[in-house]
Amino acid sequence: MKAFKSHLDYALDLDRNDALSSYRNAFHIPKDENGNDWLYFTGNSLGLQPKSTKSAIEQELNDWAKLGVEGHFEAKNPWMPYHEFLTESMAKIVGANPIEVVVMNTLTANLHFLMVSFFNPTAKRCKILIESDAFPSDRYAVETQLEFHGFDPNECLIEWTPRAGESLLHIEDLEKILEEQGHEIALLLIGGVNYYTGQYLDLKKIAELGHAKGCKVGIDLAHGAGNIQPDLHDSGVDFAAWCSYKYLNSGPGSLGGVFVHERYAHDKTLKRFAGWWSQNKATRFDMRQPLDITPGAEGWQLSNPPILSMAAIKASLELFNEVGMTALREKSLKLTAYLEYLINSLNNPHIQIITPKDPNQRGCQLSIQVKNANKNLHKKLTDNHVITDWREPDVIRCAPVPFYNSFEDVFRMVEILNALLP
Repeated sequence: MKAFKSHLDYALDLDRNDALSSYRNAFHIPKDENGNDWLYFTGNSLGLQPKSTKSAIEQELNDWAKLGVEGHFEAKNPWMPYHEFLTESMAKIVGANPIEVVVMNTLTANLHFLMVSFFNPTAKRCKILIESDAFPSDRYAVETQLEFHGFDPNECLIEWTPRAGESLLHIEDLEKILEEQGHEIALLLIGGVNYYTGQYLDLKKIAELGHAKGCKVGIDLAHGAGNIQPDLHDSGVDFAAWCSYKYLNSGPGSLGGVFVHERYAHDKTLKRFAGWWSQNKATRFDMRQPLDITPGAEGWQLSNPPILSMAAIKASLELFNEVGMTALREKSLKLTAYLEYLINSLNNPHIQIITPKDPNQRGCQLSIQVKNANKNLHKKLTDNHVITDWREPDVIRCAPVPFYNSFEDVFRMVEILNALLP
């Protein structure tokens, strides 16, 4: 990318030449008491609401009011197959085939259901490997899975850790762990984009290393879906799960997504917890039929879809269909690079970016470590109408989202941060 400049006119010029700048108007931007837009940089925690979300949900509320139970078949968007309206769009976002993807449940619930199928420990191969600074819910999930199977997490939970004095993971260190303990490891469950550092890991390489040692490989894409292009099918990972309320802008606590590689699409021998919606669609309403698992990722469903949540997801996915992940990623690379440039231009010895410098090893999040800081700095940013995310002990997570953040946002955020720093 060409060299940037650190003045407001340049940022405004970047916005004028941004082909996606108009999409900012498709979202509700939080405003201060004077009606001015807040500087919102926490799409990595909760994405902003598309303006089309309200009408999408109202459509289903109106059909429910008018049709009652008949809405399952007679609604404008019939509820019975509603999850199918999301599949193709979601598959494009994560780089999968439609048969490999389904929207259902929430993230950690999905991880547990997938581990029923892909974590089958034996006395000799009973360990799970995670990154040492995995998101807490992933750690809790694997610890309790180990305990459920009768294993001690203190002995059977293996951590891939950064080197002494560093924040980032090295793939060579994972390779070393697998060389030494791979024969004892049943599952790798790795965050594709680390929530704390923003490091985007090489999913294909992780899958190759794990599979070479006979391990199953699963990915938590909570901070990746809608942010990076993970190419899940080509990566070869066995499964993945993600939420939709961060970069996918579906609203607080909304449903998650699941990927199960196509090689398992017709494997009915896999252990799983099943429910009504796991059943073959052709016989689902013939209530006395034995279980006949429906092919593909849909076979991991349990219950009929929660329509109001899916309506919000549908509204957001329509925007992704318009723009496409390639264009979003292109803008994201430039927007994040501009934020990096401005922070580094401050030449402030109290701050450093711990996210990888290589754009191919990060999404749109930059994690800014502030020496000797505490949460008061975060509070001061908030008081100045800058919404970022504080993570103990000393990191501000800042995500310029290509759908709705502007280059002007980035410039003004850094300007305010600079004024607050020692």
